[in-house]
Amino acid sequence: MTTIAVLGNGRVGGSLATALTQAGHEVTVADRSPGSAADAVRTAQIVVNATPGEGSLERLVALREELQGKILVDVSNAAVDGPDGLPADLLYPGSSLAEQLQESLPETRVVKTLNTMLFPVMTAPATLTQTPSAFLSGEDPQAKQTVRELLIDLGWRNEWITDLGGIQTARATEAAILFVPHVIRSSGFAPFALSIAR
Repeated sequence: MTTIAVLGNGRVGGSLATALTQAGHEVTVADRSPGSAADAVRTAQIVVNATPGEGSLERLVALREELQGKILVDVSNAAVDGPDGLPADLLYPGSSLAEQLQESLPETRVVKTLNTMLFPVMTAPATLTQTPSAFLSGEDPQAKQTVRELLIDLGWRNEWITDLGGIQTARATEAAILFVPHVIRSSGFAPFALSIAR
């Protein structure tokens, strides 16, 4: 059993917290208040960032002390929304939220994952008609292995998970957010994920 703090209590954070609890982990969900987040992070082994990507960096840098030595699982995408509320551009072009977090939090082990799919797929990958892919980006191999095991707890098969390499590779998966509005306009809000076909 792992002690996990989920930052963000919206659809993403809520579904991850429920699924991780069902998998046998001890999960605390923090709301947006600084005190709640600090308390949750302080007692956790792993922290999941499920806060809106445009404000994640500021929120997490404020928790620098509490995040020291922790694994930070970043599932957010930092995008600039268009007039329809859907992602229209990247907030960190030429970089990524994950890279910004790792640079700002050097004593925290950041792992990017689960950001290339609509949120229902994060905790129920087998419900898609085709095999989805989940990706790992991060500098610490042990942290990525721990996160891989968490994904398996969420229903991901080991062969569906691809380690892309260092944290810089997160800029590729974060750029996939630009697919989302076009797919939604084309096919509606039906769950989907990126998949590497081999």
